[in-house]
Parts: sequence; structure tokens; C-alpha cells
Amino acid sequence: MQDEQDRLVAAVAADPRYEALVARRSRLGWTLSAVIFVAFVGYLLLIAFRPALLATPFGTGVTSLGIPLGLGLILLAIALTGLYVRQANRHHDAQMAAIIRDHGA
Repeated sequence: MQDEQDRLVAAVAADPRYEALVARRSRLGWTLSAVIFVAFVGYLLLIAFRPALLATPFGTGVTSLGIPLGLGLILLAIALTGLYVRQANRHHDAQMAAIIRDHGA
């Protein structure tokens, strides 16, 4: 049983489609991570160097500009997570299933 699993793992790992899938998935993950990193660092830089800008009242109420920007960061993180999950469910999972199926599992 273990030998059969080892054979399947080796066959899948050697498949060029698997290597391409891993590269695409990794590229997507790193790209989305870079987007959220830049957004958070930008927000932190605003806090550090332009706090008066973030303290500017938003509209006619008492809410400052920093609140919707911070909420926007949270929503961006949720949206990017959703984008990754959608890509994985629509493309990566199906491609991985096809690769495994083609190798007899």
C-alpha cells in the first residue's frame, strides 16, 4: 500500500503539468501577498508620517479618514482571500484531480 502511494507521489511530482500548476499557484499566492503587503505598509507609513491626513474628518460626521481606510484594508484582505479560493476551486483543484486521475489513482 505504501509503495503504491510512493509511486503515485513520485509520478505526480515528475509530471510537467504538476510543476506548471505549482508554479502558477505559487505565483498567484505571492502576487496576492505582495498586494496586501504593499497596502498594509502604505497604511502604516501614513500612520507614521501623515497622521494628520488620517485624522481628517470624513464627510460631515466625526469619523476620520483613517477608519474607512482601515476598513478598506480589511475588505481588501477578504477580497484577495476570496479571489485565491475561487481560483483554487475553479482551476487548481480540477487540474490536480486530472493529474492524479491520469496516474491511476
